[in-house]
Amino acid sequence: MRHPVDGTGGAAAVRGGSDPGTADGSAAGGSAADAGTADAGTADRLLVKLAVILFVNGQTSEALRASVRRLGDALGREGQVFAHWGILSATRADGRVVEQHAAEPTGIDIGRVVAAERMIDAVAAGETSAERALAAASAIEHRAPVALGRFAAMAGIGAAALGVIFGASDWLTLCLIAVIAGTGACLRRALSRLSGNPFLQPFSAALLAGFAGSGAAALATALGAEVSHYLLVVCPCMVLVPGPHFLNGAIELARAHIALGTARIAFATLIVVAISTGLLVGLILAASPFPGPGRAAPVPLVHDVVAAGVAVAAYGSFFNMPWRMLPAPIGIGMLAHAARWMLIHQGASLQLGALVACLCVGTLMAPVARRLRMPFGACAFAAVVSLIPGVFMFEAIANLGAIVGLGARATPALVSGVLGDSATAAIVLLAMTTGLIVPKMILDWVDLRRGRP
Repeated sequence: MRHPVDGTGGAAAVRGGSDPGTADGSAAGGSAADAGTADAGTADRLLVKLAVILFVNGQTSEALRASVRRLGDALGREGQVFAHWGILSATRADGRVVEQHAAEPTGIDIGRVVAAERMIDAVAAGETSAERALAAASAIEHRAPVALGRFAAMAGIGAAALGVIFGASDWLTLCLIAVIAGTGACLRRALSRLSGNPFLQPFSAALLAGFAGSGAAALATALGAEVSHYLLVVCPCMVLVPGPHFLNGAIELARAHIALGTARIAFATLIVVAISTGLLVGLILAASPFPGPGRAAPVPLVHDVVAAGVAVAAYGSFFNMPWRMLPAPIGIGMLAHAARWMLIHQGASLQLGALVACLCVGTLMAPVARRLRMPFGACAFAAVVSLIPGVFMFEAIANLGAIVGLGARATPALVSGVLGDSATAAIVLLAMTTGLIVPKMILDWVDLRRGRP
């Protein structure tokens, strides 16, 4: 069956199939027949409710399409669910809109996605009725995010792990990075209760990183200690980069969902701008220029691989990934980093290293994410978080701000720095998205040829 996509988003087709009423669902209090004979209003509400949960918590429209179609077959419902940025609507077979729901895909919550996918599986297998599934979907929608203690601790640990990957070799620098990033996580959680603006949290956390990192570096220098000012301000900002939204946007564009893909990437880009702006404001308040990276010590293979595994665990926690699902992305991320480390130390470029590492992650993570019903973008990003060229993005924006301030006195070196950092960031992102998306699209094509949704 052909699934139409209009100019503003993905269309998830649902079409009733044969009655799966022979499955035994007594253990869960329902049956496939119960699901198949659910009244139209309940079916519409359940379809939209679960589709919204998947969409706003990190699932792509292609994966949403497969899940909604599976649920529609179980409910005996014909029609479509259209996903746009800002709204998700369900239509009947005659095209009449029967349900609409506000839906902005600005969040990433793997736990909610996994729970929603399992609920769809339960309805499709006849293990629960549509009415019970609708009540359970409301509970899934309001599940609490990851606990504050875990969120703050993992933010600090993840930022410190990135510090190791970027060349930090002293414990004082790593401890300060962890404290600044953990404090920023607490600030973000507090602001989330005051405002729903998606840019306020990363802006404020980056401002804190710029101000506190500069202050800590100045204090350490006054006391005769040596720390990396550069890593103190950059690493806490790196944990704010919205990698899953970049990847999901690239996946949508590769599937020709132009408007939705463009909206996702624009949203991610605006978050990076908010992070960079917050960092620069923090540096200005601390009366400090953007620090240079200096010379980083070579990172041993064991340190790089172990730190990569820690960073994956941290990002899995940010995205509320269930503990039992963390080992797979951790192992894949460590393997990819090992491959990248060996390539870089053989003289390969950053771009080639990122491409090969992401090919490894895309090839291994695509079937794992599908098997575990996890959103591919979030899981894949967690495995390659340290490869995101956030450092180049921040440096480009910092140099651009310096050019604006200097005006005609800006040096050619400053202009070339902006161009070089921007080009490097763009090419690394292109290499990463290619490496992650191509294996997934090949797997989807193979499944389609085999007749699997």
